[in-house]
Amino acid sequence: MNNKLFLVPTPIGNLEDITLRAIRVLKEVDLILAEDTRKTAILLKHFEIGTHMESFHKFNEHQRLLKYVNRIEQGTSIALVSDAGTPSISDPGFLLVRECLKNEIEIECLPGAVALIPALVNSGFPSDRFVFEGFLPQKKGRNKKFEELKEEDRTIIFYESPHRLVKTLSQLSEYFSPLHRVCVSRELTKIHEENKRGTLEEVMQYYTGHPPKGEIVIVFSPLGNGD
Repeated sequence: MNNKLFLVPTPIGNLEDITLRAIRVLKEVDLILAEDTRKTAILLKHFEIGTHMESFHKFNEHQRLLKYVNRIEQGTSIALVSDAGTPSISDPGFLLVRECLKNEIEIECLPGAVALIPALVNSGFPSDRFVFEGFLPQKKGRNKKFEELKEEDRTIIFYESPHRLVKTLSQLSEYFSPLHRVCVSRELTKIHEENKRGTLEEVMQYYTGHPPKGEIVIVFSPLGNGD
């Protein structure tokens, strides 16, 4: 396992979703880089993993990048995890992967949890072709992105924060149509998982009266009716 970077997906909610391979790798590596060591500590404790852990997140990844690349080159095996899901998917990881590849360091990405796939399948919209947009721009470039999405002919998936959900649904109804069909998946794999399907207007009204909490995935088909 020396001189290698492992990208290890972690559960997006239900701890039972971690793979046996992921548990083994987390136990065998020399170091775990975690987006939030407090959250990852809960996971490690649950599976009795005692591997040393250090923080690696969007606020320090630029400063610590070369440090960890050098450690891998010196023989250290490192596993990178995010708070939930697969590293580098709307989470830290891309910069480290790119730098490791530049230095011809071997990378092994384990398969595992990611929120966008179950949200897509749950939606009932076409899943043979889709585009994942991550998080929409909060301010600059937001309107431009909506204009681009109007030309998209694939099912569209993106993440959103609960406090911006209603605003985003309202904006989408302006660029598409209030009757355009959408599926909002919330707290996937968790106790309070919810998949709300309907028109943009219906789903927006529902969440106006039921302020959402937790992780949000929005899925909608440019065809409007989900056919």
